[in-house]
Amino acid sequence: MLRLLKLELQKLLLNRASKVLIFISFILPFFVIILSSLRIDFFGFFTLELGHYGLFNFPIVWHITTFFASQFKFFFAIVVVSMIGNEYSNKTIKQNLIDGLSKKEFILSKFYTIVFFSAIATFIIFIICLVIGLYYSSINEVSLIFRDTEFLFAYFLKLVGFFSLCLFLGMLVKRSAFALAFLFVLYILEWIIFGLITWQANLSIAEKIHNFFPLQSMYKLIDQPFQRIAISKAPNGQEFLYDFAVHWYEIAIVLGWTALFIFLSYRLLKKRDL
Repeated sequence: MLRLLKLELQKLLLNRASKVLIFISFILPFFVIILSSLRIDFFGFFTLELGHYGLFNFPIVWHITTFFASQFKFFFAIVVVSMIGNEYSNKTIKQNLIDGLSKKEFILSKFYTIVFFSAIATFIIFIICLVIGLYYSSINEVSLIFRDTEFLFAYFLKLVGFFSLCLFLGMLVKRSAFALAFLFVLYILEWIIFGLITWQANLSIAEKIHNFFPLQSMYKLIDQPFQRIAISKAPNGQEFLYDFAVHWYEIAIVLGWTALFIFLSYRLLKKRDL
């Protein structure tokens, strides 16, 4: 595993564009710190300070931060599809196989890189949440501080699943731009199908089916936190109006898609004439 990971990291770090995109991917989540300290004066009428509204207190900070940080995953998605695009355009994929790397090892090297960078991104978010939470929250009980940290695992799994999809699309079309275009088409297609099911059946059935689709299932791992914020400001007893938890079946669906994308990537490479 370490040999394959080292091989892939060498390729990425020798590419200037990849290095820049990886750097941006790891830096962007730190903007959550800037967001938490944001102070906006509305013409002297009132001042908006997000950090002082309890939005970054424990345990809700784990939910809010992972939700917003997951929106920045597109930059590393470009790196993932470029990994495949460059292999075909530079013909390094053929050279690697000639040098003794099996097709299975080739795909695994990409997957290990995805897991590696997802783990680093998750660790960065862990540090950011801890720093922001300790600064703004008065909670000092360990059990409350680390409550809701399952959102970190959901964030990690969301990245791995999304980047595995990007890997599969890169293998499918061999070109970075086309792979990203297919990603957008898939997003539109999921919503078109959702609309058709809603029209033919009803909204409840459509939502249940929609949650099994690749992109939507990844999104559902970390639900939007806005209703949770509103509920936290509402009178007691209303916390059950909205279910924001990370459920085991949502994890299972994304794990299933991830395994399928890696398997299909391998099958494509195995059957393709290089």
